[in-house]
Amino acid sequence: MEKIKNMTPQQIVNELDKYIIGQGDAKRNVAIALRNRWRRLNVQDEIKNEIIPNNILMIGATGVGKTEIARRLAKLSDAPFTKVEASKFTEVGYVGRDVESMVRDLVEQSVNLVKTLKKEEVKLRAEESVNKLILDVLIPPVNKVQSNINLSLEKNSNNDDKEINEKTRDKFKEKIKSGELDDRKIEIMVQKPSNSGIGMVGGGMMDESSMINLQDMISNMMPKRNKKRKVTIGEAKKILLEAEVSKLIDMDEVKEEAIEKAENTGIIFIDEIDKISGNSNKGGGPDVSREGVQRDLLPIVEGTAVTTKYGVIKTDHILFIAAGAFHLAKPSDLIPELQGRFPIRVELDTLTQEDFLKILCEPKNSLTKQYKALIKSENVEIIFNEDALEEISHKAFVINSEIENIGARRLHTVMSKLLNEILFDIPEKIGPNAKIVITKKMVGDKLNSITENKDLSEYIL
Repeated sequence: MEKIKNMTPQQIVNELDKYIIGQGDAKRNVAIALRNRWRRLNVQDEIKNEIIPNNILMIGATGVGKTEIARRLAKLSDAPFTKVEASKFTEVGYVGRDVESMVRDLVEQSVNLVKTLKKEEVKLRAEESVNKLILDVLIPPVNKVQSNINLSLEKNSNNDDKEINEKTRDKFKEKIKSGELDDRKIEIMVQKPSNSGIGMVGGGMMDESSMINLQDMISNMMPKRNKKRKVTIGEAKKILLEAEVSKLIDMDEVKEEAIEKAENTGIIFIDEIDKISGNSNKGGGPDVSREGVQRDLLPIVEGTAVTTKYGVIKTDHILFIAAGAFHLAKPSDLIPELQGRFPIRVELDTLTQEDFLKILCEPKNSLTKQYKALIKSENVEIIFNEDALEEISHKAFVINSEIENIGARRLHTVMSKLLNEILFDIPEKIGPNAKIVITKKMVGDKLNSITENKDLSEYIL
């Protein structure tokens, strides 16, 4: 939450603008929701627990930015984030994944986030330990003389040996730190990976979480075995660093912080929620399963306690963002109880040709910047003329209009088709230091034949 502390809702929107074109209403609502999370943590204790998040329901066609908004929001706040497709819970006759698995996935993400932070805190200490371990392999220290026999005669000799040893170790210590010896091979002891894989027995009555917990328990019970391995010092640093970092991290503290982080800042994005909505007038069939999923989702969204392998987590203050196209259904087809748990409804705009052009060029991670970076790795420069970008946007928009509207994802298919031959010819036919200019004519030559043939367009694009 420290990152959000100094960010107003407008500043949050400005950050989202760097990656997402348009959708101002959606950005405003998620910015308010994110800021409210920090606000809740800073109110009086007696009312803090009474403030529930305003969960958001995003309505819009595929590829308009629903998932990207939620994902960027999580990154912006350093919050644990997980995405799940609601339709997944209706698969295989609705005996597939447990609905609570989304919460377990969130906790897993939270643990990874906290572990990463803890690793950074102990990294310097761990590196010192690793350097010492490698140094001990290269130049073992001189042992102190244990015996008192002839101590006076051996004293000077031992002191000299020790002094030489220490000077040598100091020199090698600096070489290890600087990476001068990274290519040199040494023999180290590494822990063998435990082979505790177990299969499902019987009728498969054990759920996913129980299976994972059982595997972890068996793995911890197995004796740890070490083996010798010959690696370069550079590789040894990485292997030993991971082991030393694990020793320095208090996992009980990690679990506690991760649970708290997930409870207060976690974001769960439920996509394709329209796929589990059904018209109650249709009778039996698949709608029964869909309504069953909704009723299983309800207590999680309302607030319940879910058992994970890291501890019990309460879902009362997790922010839920649901999304769906709602082409064949409408939000009112959801059961009333679930509707009430998503008070903020945002309808995202359909992308225009102008939006496509902006998406191609303006975001920090735009497609043109990505392809420029990829091709630059081969020491080849690619330039997109302005009229070429306009033509790409036009082609993508037309294909979406005539075939199927998949939003901004259409730009990926169009750009891939346009640059496919160029990417294949580098570096054999197109060598280093070459310059490629993408013109309007080139775009037309590559895409006109496909866009004019509707059947072919449906197959390729």
